[in-house]
Amino acid sequence: MALVLQSEYSLKAENLTCVRSDIELFQKLSFDLLPGQLVQIEGANGSGKTSLLRILCGLSRPAEGEVLWQNTNIDQCRPEFYADMTYVGHSNGLKSNLTCEENLQASALQNSVSDEHDIETALDQMQLAELIDELAGKLSAGQQRRLALTRLLLTKSRLWILDEPFTAIDLASRERMESLFDHHCQNGGMIILTTHHQMTIPQTEVKYLTLNA
Repeated sequence: MALVLQSEYSLKAENLTCVRSDIELFQKLSFDLLPGQLVQIEGANGSGKTSLLRILCGLSRPAEGEVLWQNTNIDQCRPEFYADMTYVGHSNGLKSNLTCEENLQASALQNSVSDEHDIETALDQMQLAELIDELAGKLSAGQQRRLALTRLLLTKSRLWILDEPFTAIDLASRERMESLFDHHCQNGGMIILTTHHQMTIPQTEVKYLTLNA
């Protein structure tokens, strides 16, 4: 059964300006995100896509503007915000000397874990079950990316922020991820991601944001 969408759970970017190495990447950027919605950020390399995601996650500060979670600046509600947000960056963030299972166990210790999936079930859904005891460092680039994204199946976070989630994965894996995104949003979740791909997520309201280099 889908969760009831609650408008108080929202992310708002207000008049964000980003400057890196004395270069202004974007200015006065504003948008909002409600439960059931996905924001797809597009733009050429160097346009500031990753910098924007880092600002939205609270990992970097904007030159101007603010990010609000439930109408509160994220700097003032970091514990609540981080409990409700999962970020998968361009780097997979895996420990190469740990197995697939151990990497997910380590991630689970740092995040609120969903009751819907255990690690074995999540790996099976991402077609990695046979690699549960394999060291992450021995996986292919596509397998490592899928392992990083498996964290999404183990979290209770309402908000997912993803930097190029489809990098190195094949078409079948991309279609599984699109189905996962659709399911998450239909159950009251929210997603912000960067990608050049045209996604197929028919039940989700997609908002497009283009950054110009």
